[in-house]
Amino acid sequence: MLALAAVVVVGAMAFTLWPSSAGQPIQATVSVREALAEDRAGFARVLAPRPLVFPEDHGPHPNFRTEWWYYTGNLTTATGRHVGFQLTFFRVALSPTEESRESAWGSRQLYVGHFAVTDTAGGRFHAFSRSGRAALGLAGAQAAPFRVWVEEWSASGEGEATRLRAQEGDVAIDLTVSPGKPVVLQGDRGLSRKGPEPGNASLYYSFTRMPARGVVRLGSETLEVSGAAWMDREWSTSALGEGVEGWDWFALQLDDGREVMVYLLRRRDGTVDPLSAGTLVVADGTTRRLEAGDVRVEALEHWTSPHSGVRYPARWRVSVPSAELRLEIEPRLADQELRVGTRYWEGAVAARRDDGRPTAGVGYVELVGYGQRY
Repeated sequence: MLALAAVVVVGAMAFTLWPSSAGQPIQATVSVREALAEDRAGFARVLAPRPLVFPEDHGPHPNFRTEWWYYTGNLTTATGRHVGFQLTFFRVALSPTEESRESAWGSRQLYVGHFAVTDTAGGRFHAFSRSGRAALGLAGAQAAPFRVWVEEWSASGEGEATRLRAQEGDVAIDLTVSPGKPVVLQGDRGLSRKGPEPGNASLYYSFTRMPARGVVRLGSETLEVSGAAWMDREWSTSALGEGVEGWDWFALQLDDGREVMVYLLRRRDGTVDPLSAGTLVVADGTTRRLEAGDVRVEALEHWTSPHSGVRYPARWRVSVPSAELRLEIEPRLADQELRVGTRYWEGAVAARRDDGRPTAGVGYVELVGYGQRY
């Protein structure tokens, strides 16, 4: 989600491995490194910060190779039943220039959607994928009025409110979210570096606390829910730095009004890349950048997927000493692994203070690159 969302999900792997329709997954067998090795010549690169302009930057940036609109959230019913959700839209440019095409089906832009629901009480995780070309209205994005869609899945709205809708079989969401805090420009005024090479960066902003309300359908049940969502926007033509195998991303909404985003770029030798970073958002919406040395993340437990055989971290201690934060992060369900053309773990988590006091907040964690082959 990343936060640094999914470069591996929307890179070269997207064109060759996405299922043509939901329910027909093609298992990914390439590594993060292989997926990002495709030629990037001709695409725009992020070389320096630039002012972000809205609503224009809510819309697509077709000259960049990839981008995503990433919504996650934790919701509860009036009786306290918890549901997590993810609705993500990826755009992938299949070539840097538009070519003359005779067919109305022709397009150099591919859109992919991921939709997942965590049913905590039911102990079930539902995950789906759809893809479509930006042709004949099948998929696309626009800034004003805002809309991004893949078939019937969509995020749309005018003004500040956004409606999120997705349905697959008897699992569905229909939610309205709106910013509860000002936009957060991640990194250096919106420029987020992923590697030391020039242009190995993205433009990245977030809405870190979005009140959410609506309905979730799970089988025969229709749940009226409310809670908080997180939205990430990122576009780039970047790759991971040499030796980086994947990342761990944390997006936490704390009960004291603060939010924390952290991503750790994991190197193949077991160390954390120095370009790992994050942001602390205080209750009034002001922000403070976090560098790699400002955050400590310790894996306390692991979980092995019965589906893929991949071993993931499954509980963490996250500390930001300068902010007097020391949290234990635990998944709502162990099995929140998406296997939707590619494979990664992304799921709802609870944040607790490690001194035994009550729950400190909620969030989402994304784990990419585990179990990959090199």
